[in-house]
Amino acid sequence: MAYPFNPPGVWSPGTRAFSQAAIAGEGVTLHVSGQVSWDADSNVVGVGDIEAQTVQVFENIKTIVETAGGTLEDIVALTLYFLDRAHLPAIQEVRRRYLQVPGAPTSTAIQVAGLVDPELLVEITPVALIPHGRFRPPPG
Repeated sequence: MAYPFNPPGVWSPGTRAFSQAAIAGEGVTLHVSGQVSWDADSNVVGVGDIEAQTVQVFENIKTIVETAGGTLEDIVALTLYFLDRAHLPAIQEVRRRYLQVPGAPTSTAIQVAGLVDPELLVEITPVALIPHGRFRPPPG
């Protein structure tokens, strides 16, 4: 289990769904590749729709983390890549639905010129800390 915190003397995330820092406890660290809005057949879900794409990204992340015995609550850090600053409110709203405060992961958001597929609008790279008692080695 990780222990997220927001120390005094550092700017406050306020109502944003992230923490300034997290101390990793005991568990298995799961590094996940950047997830985009591809479905199981590598088709882009939600072309032109940032909310639909972000939902698909979090569904992909959820599937990966759960396959290893974790939950979304085990995510300790996220790196978010996005194309358009105007999309941030929608991305953050979907994120709030999937990642509940308190205990929100640390976060970095980076605006980029493009992603691997021109139809993609957002990519998220998570790190999870899955407690030993729940971890199960994923298949092949």
